[in-house]
Amino acid sequence: MLDPRCKKCRRAGQKLFLRGERCFTTKCAMIKKAYPPGAHGKRRRRGLSEFGAQLAEKQKLRLIYNVRERQLKKYFLDSLKTKGVTTEFFLNRLETRLDNVIFRLGLAESRAKARQIVSHGHILLNGKRVDIPSINVKKGDVIEIRKASLNKTLFKDLETKLKKFKPPSWLSLDKKEWKATILGLPSKEDVMLPVDLQKIVEFYSK
Repeated sequence: MLDPRCKKCRRAGQKLFLRGERCFTTKCAMIKKAYPPGAHGKRRRRGLSEFGAQLAEKQKLRLIYNVRERQLKKYFLDSLKTKGVTTEFFLNRLETRLDNVIFRLGLAESRAKARQIVSHGHILLNGKRVDIPSINVKKGDVIEIRKASLNKTLFKDLETKLKKFKPPSWLSLDKKEWKATILGLPSKEDVMLPVDLQKIVEFYSK
């Protein structure tokens, strides 16, 4: 039986990388069944309306970052109140979520797993234990895995997995102490997503 997350990728018509390493193997559902789920999935898709295309992009972004609709809309409304490019601030709010940072550091194979790690209290933020995945980090913040949590199954073989891993330029990771520092905010070049952010802005602006 296919994982529900695989069906979301098939419905979107492209890989959203929701299952970590499996998405890079031949077991990926988008390789085996590259068509929408359901009895009529193999039929040719009808063209989407402008609204339908905007909605589809918004849904993809929500699934990628594993956030609820209410949270995503709040990030967008906050971005409208700031000076600068709306899409950049919108993306920064998503990228600097603690669960996403754990994923970007390679400490979890998916954002869903990263959310679990934070929710279960395995992470320290500036020396304090936190369990809220949606916390936004800022420049200078220090993130580390609790020493008591390092022997948990969640972090099994972490040293081997991260041997050749390189985090994005806005993050620094000490692989010996399992500490990370936020060096700044992610740039547009740091975040490559299979999503048209402008369509999402248009969707919420209506």
